[in-house]
Amino acid sequence: MTETTIGIGGAAEGTDMVLNIGPQHPSTHGVLRLRLVLDGERIRSAEPIIGYMHRGAEKLFEARDYRQIIMLANRHDWLSAFSNELGVVLAVERMLGMEVPERAVWTRTLLAELNRVLNHLMFLGSYPLELGGITPIFYAFTEREELQQVMEEVSGGRMHYMFNRVGGLKEDLPNGWTGRARATVARVRAQMGRIDDLVLGNEIFRGRTRGVGVLSQRDVHGFGVSGPIARASGVDFDLRRDEPYLAYGELGGALRVVTRTEGDCLARFEVLLEQTHVALDIADACLDRLAELPPGPINQRLPKVLKAPEGHTYAWTENPLGLNGYYLVSKGEKTPHRLKLRSASFNNIQALTVLLPGTLVADMVAILGSMFFVVGDVDK
Repeated sequence: MTETTIGIGGAAEGTDMVLNIGPQHPSTHGVLRLRLVLDGERIRSAEPIIGYMHRGAEKLFEARDYRQIIMLANRHDWLSAFSNELGVVLAVERMLGMEVPERAVWTRTLLAELNRVLNHLMFLGSYPLELGGITPIFYAFTEREELQQVMEEVSGGRMHYMFNRVGGLKEDLPNGWTGRARATVARVRAQMGRIDDLVLGNEIFRGRTRGVGVLSQRDVHGFGVSGPIARASGVDFDLRRDEPYLAYGELGGALRVVTRTEGDCLARFEVLLEQTHVALDIADACLDRLAELPPGPINQRLPKVLKAPEGHTYAWTENPLGLNGYYLVSKGEKTPHRLKLRSASFNNIQALTVLLPGTLVADMVAILGSMFFVVGDVDK
C-alpha cells in the first residue's frame, strides 16, 4: 500500500512517497511492518512498526508460578527456546541461592550450544534465499534436521523443549545419547563446508552484501545492539567470555569470540557462519567433560510450592541472537511480582532507522535479512 502527497495523475518530480512494507509474514522473521519514505529508488527514512505479535508475556508471567513461566519464556524467540528457558531458571536459582549439580551445568551448556547451531543454521539458509539463492536452505535444513533429532530425543520437543527446570533439568540423558550427539555434531561440522563454499564463494552474494548496510560501532552502542550483529561491527563483547555463566568459564580454547570490523551485511553473515563452527567445538568440549563426570543427579529436589524470597535480581545470557535478560522482582510469593524481559531482537531491529536511510530499495531486503531477528523476540 502506498500513500503519497500527490494526486491520481502520477508522481511529480521530487515528491516523496510513503511506502508500507508489510505487515505480511516473511517466513522465519515474523510479522513486521516498515514505513519507508522514498525519494525515487532511495530510502530517505525508515520506521519499524512493531507489536503485531505482542502477546503480553511479561504480564502473563505475573499470573504463573515459577514452574509455569518457563513455558511462556521459551516462545518469544522460537529459534532459541532452550536459551530463553535458561535465563528464567538462572534468575530464579539466583534468588533462591541454589547451586545446581555439575552434570546439569555441563548438560545445559551443551544443549544451549546445540540450540545456537540450530538458530544460526536457519538464518544461514534463509538469508541467501531472501537474496535469490534457494539451494543453501536445503543444506541448512538437512543439517538442522539431524540436530533436531538429537534435541527431540533428549527433551521430547522439536521447537519448545521445556527441558530446563529450576534446580537443573527435567531428567537425565537417555542411555547412549551422548554418543549419538557426538556423531551428529561431527556430521554437521563435516557438512558445513557446503554452506561456506556455496554462499561465501558466490560472487553475486558477495556483490549484494559487501559494503551494504554498514552499522557503525557508535550506532551499536547507541541502540544497544548485541550478539553477532554487534560483533560484526567490531564490538568485542560476549557474555560467555566476559561474564561467564554455566560452564563457559571452564571451556578454555574451545570458546572463541568471532568479530569483524566491516559492519556490513557480509560481515554479519561471516560472523554467524564462524560462530556456528565455534558452537560445534564447544559442544564437543562439553561432551568430553560429561564423559569424565561420575554418575550423579541432574536436578535438585524442590518443594511442592516453590516461592522465591523477597528481592530482585537480573540474569542475562548470550542468546544466539544477542543479549537476553530477565529482571525478576519477588514479593516472596509463588509467582513473580514482576518479570521484565530484555530481548535481543527488540534492540537490534531499532538500528534499521539508521541503516536503511540513504540506501536503495533494492538493498533493503539484503539489510533486513542480515539483522537476523525474530519478530516474536521483538514483540514479546
